[in-house]
Amino acid sequence: MIEQISEFSELSEYWILDIFSIRILSLAKAYGFKYPFAMFFRQIDDDGNTLAIISALDWDLTLSYCERADYDELGDFLSFFGFSSLLCPDDFKFEREYSSGVIMKTSKKIEIPCDYRVIDEYPHLFDLFNFIDYSGIDFDAWYVDISHRIRHNAAKAYAFSIDDEIISSAIFSSIYNDDAIITAVQTKPEYRNKGYASALVSAMCCDVRGKVYLMRENNKNESYYKKLGFENCGKWRMYK
Repeated sequence: MIEQISEFSELSEYWILDIFSIRILSLAKAYGFKYPFAMFFRQIDDDGNTLAIISALDWDLTLSYCERADYDELGDFLSFFGFSSLLCPDDFKFEREYSSGVIMKTSKKIEIPCDYRVIDEYPHLFDLFNFIDYSGIDFDAWYVDISHRIRHNAAKAYAFSIDDEIISSAIFSSIYNDDAIITAVQTKPEYRNKGYASALVSAMCCDVRGKVYLMRENNKNESYYKKLGFENCGKWRMYK
């Protein structure tokens, strides 16, 4: 059975901790259960054990499930509910176009010095948005979401700047307890291959006590992140 969740305890009893559940739990931490655009669901068995959890922020969904989950029921629910995007493990099959890639994680804390640069843990979000160049994404919607997450300690932005100009940045888009998901790692072309992004990512990994996860495209950046202590740990799939 799949039911909508109205309390965090109904969500947190799910025992699988992966990049998908961290994303879902972090979203619940930020928004709670009072907003109509942020909804949460779980699949339970006859004994009340939680087999899968789902978050829906507007029409962007994330799914995490254990091996005992009822995949057919999940597929029927998702078809009925509808979505503009669905992020899930790569083995969840759905009759829809998708992109896919690799999940990496690390629990290593490796500090990489970077001359005199100081990491800005509170960069201006307008400057960060323009630096990352989120093509096709509305700034107001992005700003409202990321600033809300940051205020509730469910996200955090970092940057290296020179003369108040960002040269390298990254975001913890989801933070839950001691774990986090890193996204939007970017460096200005003229400052690449100088160690700024590596120093920034390593500092971010040292800033959390638990694991740091990321999603990368297939056949991209594997050796780079392995040098920073990350290892492949699964695959993701994004349905559109």
